[in-house]
Amino acid sequence: MQVRRAAERFPGGDAGAGVSTRHAFSFSGFYDPDNVRFGPLSACNEERLEPGAGFAEHAHRDVEIVTWVVEGELTHEDSTGHVEVVRPGDVQWLSAGEGVRHVERNAGAVPLRFLQMWLTPSPSSAGGPPSYGVARSVADGAVCALGRAEAVLHVRRPGPGERVALPGARWLYVHVVRGAVRLAEWTLGEGDSARVEDAAELDAVASGEGAELLLWEMHAESRFP
Repeated sequence: MQVRRAAERFPGGDAGAGVSTRHAFSFSGFYDPDNVRFGPLSACNEERLEPGAGFAEHAHRDVEIVTWVVEGELTHEDSTGHVEVVRPGDVQWLSAGEGVRHVERNAGAVPLRFLQMWLTPSPSSAGGPPSYGVARSVADGAVCALGRAEAVLHVRRPGPGERVALPGARWLYVHVVRGAVRLAEWTLGEGDSARVEDAAELDAVASGEGAELLLWEMHAESRFP
């Protein structure tokens, strides 16, 4: 198990354009050869956008992009014709396939904070047409399965002292969105994460009110060494 603290994330974005980013993995102008990916997960970016700020239209291919809104409202538009507003508690996924273009922006009047996570599809699932989906008001215990990446996102909101059985997986990524939890000998707070290889029989215990966890259960063989 490796625990990574929120403060250890690499800062990015463009403050002048109202964009602040914290990267969990190597990204854009930041490269750490020992922190490129964890299994198929290659990005976990915490984005903060001021009202009117956003990312201009840009292209992706062969990547699964999952977005979790924490505060505010995210406006999404893509080249397949989807235009959606994603709110706290919603989970959005964009499977780029052979190629897609999209725009993400804060069209609202209040600051926006969201997590965006990128996963690489398994070799047999590369290419194909892009696809898009959004699940509204995701409940505690709900899951979002990404077939192309052979990964499952679990959403958990345990009450104080509640014990959560974490899924067994070749790679398990735990991200604390809100609150705090105890994981083995570690206490993880907001923005902290844990990377667990060959996870089995592992529990997390909420340390107080308002805990929210995103758990990535990943099984695909990595396309990269």
